[in-house]
Amino acid sequence: MDIVEVSPAEKNPRERLICTGQKQIIINVYKDKVTQQLENPEMPKLSYREMIIEVSKTTGIGQLMVQTTLAEYKKQGIVSSPDSKRVKMTILDKVDEFDKNAIRQKIHSFWRKREVPTVNKMLIAINEDETLPDLKRSSFHKLLKDLQFEFVKRNRNSALLEREDLISWRRDYLYKIKSYRVHNRPIYYLDETWVNVGETHTRAWVDTTGASSRDAFLRGLTTGQKEPSGKSKRLIVLHIGSSDGFVPGGLLCFESKTNSTDYHDEINGDTFYEWFIKTLPLLKTNAIIVMDNASYHSVKKHKIPVRSWKKQAIIDWLESKGEIVEHSAVKHNLMKRVNKIKKKYDQYVIDKYAKDNNKIILRLPPYHCELNPMELAWSSVKSYVRTHNNTFKLKDVLELLKKGVEHVTPKIWKNFIEHVKNVEDKFWELERITDELMDELPEDVERHVLTIGSDDTCSSDSD
Repeated sequence: MDIVEVSPAEKNPRERLICTGQKQIIINVYKDKVTQQLENPEMPKLSYREMIIEVSKTTGIGQLMVQTTLAEYKKQGIVSSPDSKRVKMTILDKVDEFDKNAIRQKIHSFWRKREVPTVNKMLIAINEDETLPDLKRSSFHKLLKDLQFEFVKRNRNSALLEREDLISWRRDYLYKIKSYRVHNRPIYYLDETWVNVGETHTRAWVDTTGASSRDAFLRGLTTGQKEPSGKSKRLIVLHIGSSDGFVPGGLLCFESKTNSTDYHDEINGDTFYEWFIKTLPLLKTNAIIVMDNASYHSVKKHKIPVRSWKKQAIIDWLESKGEIVEHSAVKHNLMKRVNKIKKKYDQYVIDKYAKDNNKIILRLPPYHCELNPMELAWSSVKSYVRTHNNTFKLKDVLELLKKGVEHVTPKIWKNFIEHVKNVEDKFWELERITDELMDELPEDVERHVLTIGSDDTCSSDSD
């Protein structure tokens, strides 16, 4: 009889996902070894742990994966296919809203110093700032596009400016908020945030003279702050406030159910709308409600047709609005009809509800969280939680959150609002300075606007 040399099983690399077929092999090998044990009483009986080791040696798959697969099979009777799709994070996902806002402010600071910002200057300034992420030029281009900046070029000088539509949005907001204050309209600001159960100060003074924890204990010394245990848990928080402080009864707080890095993913239009209709009666009549442009703030009351709709769906929509439609009309002409009347139906659900209750929604321009005093209020609340959090338990952090909200008094709120008013004044001044500096640049060649494209290149269009 020929002896066949069997090569040892190749070990599965650490952390590599295994497919359903490999999981089934684990199950088959396990069943085979159990059968051998039953049919051969003289064989040494293996414990469950020893069986896992034997299956791992036979299949070349790690013991932990074998144990997990067997546990899944015993519990469910089947094995599932792993989700091998991994979503690659872009620079826009990695840089949060606070850092994006800080980058915007960094660019504005150049204009305020009457210095024209360029990409090279900005990259150096951002990468030298330890509080901001290091950026490559291509990543910076993507961020600038997302922040709605554009390059404006005159002669050999190029400057970094915000897009005209964003400037118009901001100017419109500043004009309205100023007008509402002049007419003494009560103004409320709402916003969402999250609070980690492991919220704590990242730095603290610690006595390092103890050789060990036991040595410090015997000498009556402390070894610093207890490490958070439930760091992955967090609370999603929504509230509203004004110069009178946080609105009593306006707090919404619940435990996060996902591992998303963006707390906006935890709230949907229904959750927000339910909170909104309960909170609206708590506000003064004739109130202005300031909020950002989160998707759940902006659920449309009616779906408006777009070019991608099927032709019959566009016809049905038009006829449902009382329009007489020629069914032989081409989609281009149908969309012209839609555009002509859509303003009447293009409404947000909460805007309509607020208007019916004698209140007005005012939306912040994108990436301008510094115009919302709620950001300062949240910072104060979180600071309170960090200072007093010593159990890192969900229920205790919830109580600290409520106390932190109470800690932000109407007087503190007024200070936050005054700070925001100063920021608003700086924006008015910023646009004046920008215009002056751009007018000072040479006029001997035509003006060009360079827009960053999706492929990180710049295209030029003459004015």
